[in-house]
Amino acid sequence: MIYISGIPVKETEGIPLNSQPLVLASTSVYRRELLERLQIPFQTAAPDVDETPLPGESAKQTSWRLSRDKALAVAAQYPDALIIGSDQVALLREQQMGKPLTHENAVRQLRTMRGKSVIFYTALTLLNVRTGEMQTEVAENRVSFRDLSDGEIESYLHKEQPYHCAGSAKSEGLGIALISRMEGDDPNALVGLPLILLVGMLKKQGISIL
Repeated sequence: MIYISGIPVKETEGIPLNSQPLVLASTSVYRRELLERLQIPFQTAAPDVDETPLPGESAKQTSWRLSRDKALAVAAQYPDALIIGSDQVALLREQQMGKPLTHENAVRQLRTMRGKSVIFYTALTLLNVRTGEMQTEVAENRVSFRDLSDGEIESYLHKEQPYHCAGSAKSEGLGIALISRMEGDDPNALVGLPLILLVGMLKKQGISIL
């Protein structure tokens, strides 16, 4: 399915497309909604990638590698496409924090992060399958969390259930109430897709957003 401004359309409906299809290698509704802001047609595909960090790998390296792996994972299905891969890893001191997946893990993550600053590394890859050219960059956002009580953590998790978000918080939703300060390269990156970087990468491939 192709999306334009949030509306799924069929390829046969006469919508003008880029010379190469644009594919988002993600099933995340948050990344899809972010990409829809650029008002260009795209498709989505599910990458089958193990997101376990490698031994000795830094959080930044993990996000970099996984964004590339996700783009490459769907390349065989789209031999003429531009493929977007993205991955996010949170880092508290030397501890990587990925998706909690369960309530118990999310509670542990938020208890560990309360009153502290966490760096979110969001890597972006744009792969031109036709030419083999691959661009990868990483956006960094530093987030300071409030000194949350156990009750506040439980209340937040029950209301928003952010179990598929690195760091157990959705800054674009109720998770903003957990945060005392944010600074970084791109607020969109914190949600999951660095649009500022993506616009520049697409331009290098001859795709103008405006």
